[in-house]
Amino acid sequence: MSHETMSDSIVIIPTYNEKENISNIINAVFALEHRFDILVIDDNSPDGTADIVKGLQQQFADRLHLLQRPGKQGLGTAYIAGFKWALDAGYDYVIEMDADFSHNPKDLTPLHDACAKQGADVAVGSRYITGVNVVNWPMGRVIMSYYASAYVRMITGMNVRDTTAGFVCYRRKVLETINLDLIKFKGYAFQIEMKFTAYKLGFKIVEVPIVFVNRVLGTSKMNSSIFGEALFGVIQLKLDSLFNSKYKRK
Repeated sequence: MSHETMSDSIVIIPTYNEKENISNIINAVFALEHRFDILVIDDNSPDGTADIVKGLQQQFADRLHLLQRPGKQGLGTAYIAGFKWALDAGYDYVIEMDADFSHNPKDLTPLHDACAKQGADVAVGSRYITGVNVVNWPMGRVIMSYYASAYVRMITGMNVRDTTAGFVCYRRKVLETINLDLIKFKGYAFQIEMKFTAYKLGFKIVEVPIVFVNRVLGTSKMNSSIFGEALFGVIQLKLDSLFNSKYKRK
């Protein structure tokens, strides 16, 4: 892949059983004015998600990439594999995004611009920077998520209102500096750990307001064990940060 035919940005979309959404999300990203390439990381979806991506690759040969893994290994490991792939491929901006349209593809542009034009190292698509911008969630889940973020802020000292957000743009330098092999969480605590590590390494994190819309098609991957990992993992992160060299710049 030559630099002439390559975007400066890649959107990583992890998938497991997303056949209802994957084609539409890919087309929506490719319809944007700024060129974003896409890397789909599929964990052997039994519903044939990867086959749909392979079909679309014939249409978008130089823009759409697929990494297939043998089975479900957790969101965190999918993103770590994607980050390494994106760094090897030479991208300057690497963006995490869900496949289910809970993140609006049009918000990719302000996230990219926050890093590319406004000096951010990490741009977080934030549900809570301008109030609570969540659509179609049960009130209990909204409250749980909002207070979880407040709890994370309190424990970690990070001034980030949406610490569990999964819609994030990283400048290349951030992913090169973080020792990705030492990121240990696999569920939603992974999102907190990545932001916390970037924060401890002195990178500039900004929040870009988005509206998060709960998925319409397919099945949610959220469960209570994922949430428990986040709750107790935060204390572990804070304690680790006092003694662990991964939080020091080399």
